[in-house]
Amino acid sequence: MSAATSDVILKINNVSKLFGPVAALKNMHLEVRAGRVHTLLGENGAGKSTLMKILAGVYHATTGEVEFCGAPYKPENPQQAAARGLTIVFQELSLCNNMTVAENILATREPSVYGFINDQALERRAAEIVRDLGLPIDVSEKVGHLSMAQRQLVEIAKGLSIPDPRLVILDEPTSSLTDAETEILFSIIGRLKAKGVAVIYISHRMEEIMRLSDDITVVRDGEYIATRQRENVTIDELIAMMVGRKMDEIYPPRLGAAPADSEAPILSVEGLSRDGEFEGVSFEVRKGEILGFFGLIGSGRSEVMNALFGMKAASGSIRIDGEPATIASPVDAIGRRIAFVTENRKEEGLVLAHSVEWNISMAALGRFAAALGFMRNRAERRAAREEVSRLTIKTASVDTPVGSLSGGNQQKAVLAKWLLTQPRILILDEPTRGVDVGAKFEIYKIIRQLAAEGTAILLVSSELPEVLGMSDRLVVMHEGRLSATLSGGATPEAVMAHATGITS
Repeated sequence: MSAATSDVILKINNVSKLFGPVAALKNMHLEVRAGRVHTLLGENGAGKSTLMKILAGVYHATTGEVEFCGAPYKPENPQQAAARGLTIVFQELSLCNNMTVAENILATREPSVYGFINDQALERRAAEIVRDLGLPIDVSEKVGHLSMAQRQLVEIAKGLSIPDPRLVILDEPTSSLTDAETEILFSIIGRLKAKGVAVIYISHRMEEIMRLSDDITVVRDGEYIATRQRENVTIDELIAMMVGRKMDEIYPPRLGAAPADSEAPILSVEGLSRDGEFEGVSFEVRKGEILGFFGLIGSGRSEVMNALFGMKAASGSIRIDGEPATIASPVDAIGRRIAFVTENRKEEGLVLAHSVEWNISMAALGRFAAALGFMRNRAERRAAREEVSRLTIKTASVDTPVGSLSGGNQQKAVLAKWLLTQPRILILDEPTRGVDVGAKFEIYKIIRQLAAEGTAILLVSSELPEVLGMSDRLVVMHEGRLSATLSGGATPEAVMAHATGITS
């Protein structure tokens, strides 16, 4: 590279990390320079998160050396890392829902007087941080009342709240953000670069990687593959390095013709409303159809899905196979063979302390019940293993705690859990959030296969290319109302016009 060696702010030499006999990292190399965005690219399980946790002081390297700002670097915990000027925003949120935005942003660093927290100074300082970052958030609001996207912004503000950072690590920071919030983040990154701050950026969204990056390092199976400057590499080359193979298409084609408009719908929703969240939402979906849902933050798209699954009370009518259906709870929904892959896998989709097998089978235990209340444990284990194989979930065994898996593999475990219930109607809310390109392709193929088998799919996503690439029809929402239902050939410009209220 042309940059001078003196610009190097972080240098990693031959770093390895072993967990028992398993090598999560093997002889890793990395050089990060001041005032540049250095993207770390790799599939889930490639070792990115392990490396970041070593830098943050969560893990210690088994072998190798790390230099930061020209000095040996081996923090014992994240607090020591922050004191040296390194801060990290992890993909998995670390917020307390019962605390305010201000309390979360300045947790462990609250202003105090004589040992007591100064609440007014706390809110004032947090408000300054949020204002300087340009985030549209009320710091007095409880985090539990915020949307997932707003919580992601709070997590970013928390990570950037340390004084005078030298290196900022952002792990999948846009995974819950819509385009508007993503632009705010990009503006923040631009200001950090202008101040000479180095940024390590981890993302699977190739378009934003090519827009933001100065340098890109690819890792695969815990090993360093290559580093390229952004202008000297293409997306196809990066994907080939990352997955070790070429993929002809990101969005696989349908495995058959889309359902005809004349075909009777399996699910009909009319006038679905909930005060303060959404109003008068009506749509229908047919067997084998993928009906996409798109909208900006506050559009109500996820709230509608929660109501359909019985997680929130709502007025209006729901019909399944033409018959009125009352869905007052998730139990009612599951009984009608509706499944819901939730947006928030960590809090709503998995029990992190339990095994992969336990999590995959917990929604379908009735399938494995034997006489006198006993369980057919062998059948349960065999079914879990089959789902692990089908979705290529990277785990040492089905006995591994699901919380120890990477974020993308956790997401696949949630999908496996609901596929085991053999749903007729499958709700997918951000199904590829935090999932790498190769795993996305695998999930898309599964979605296509399910549709070909007759499953009706409601696909909610904040990634516009995803809903356009996968949907047969697309429902666009704006401020709690259905703005338009568009054909699968809709343009991004038309969708955004409806999503922003320009066209109604």
